Amino acid sequence: MAKNHTPESAALELESIFKLLKGRWKLLIIFHLFDGKVQRFSDLERQIPGISQKMLAQQLRELENDGIVSRKVYPEVPPKVDYRMTSWGQDLCPALDALLKWKEKFEEPKGE
Repeated sequence: MAKNHTPESAALELESIFKLLKGRWKLLIIFHLFDGKVQRFSDLERQIPGISQKMLAQQLRELENDGIVSRKVYPEVPPKVDYRMTSWGQDLCPALDALLKWKEKFEEPKGE
């Protein structure tokens, strides 16, 4: 059920959402995991040039702790670890898409 927000509570809620997504690499990681894609750590590392292993691990850990990404470890050697969006994380897709469309609208030629 939707909450009835005051301007203050709405602003606070959105601020907390933006904090979840804050980080140089988080949105890029999220976009690589959209559409139900399952990615291994090494795949993500290859797809995101310039990110260090340490930073990728840190950003994935934060996304996992926030419930946006799930992590599955397979008991084998060498270790195999898969990452995917949680259903809650997957629900971000339409919201981020709406933000992109909102931005495109701003970039449309004015005066028409």
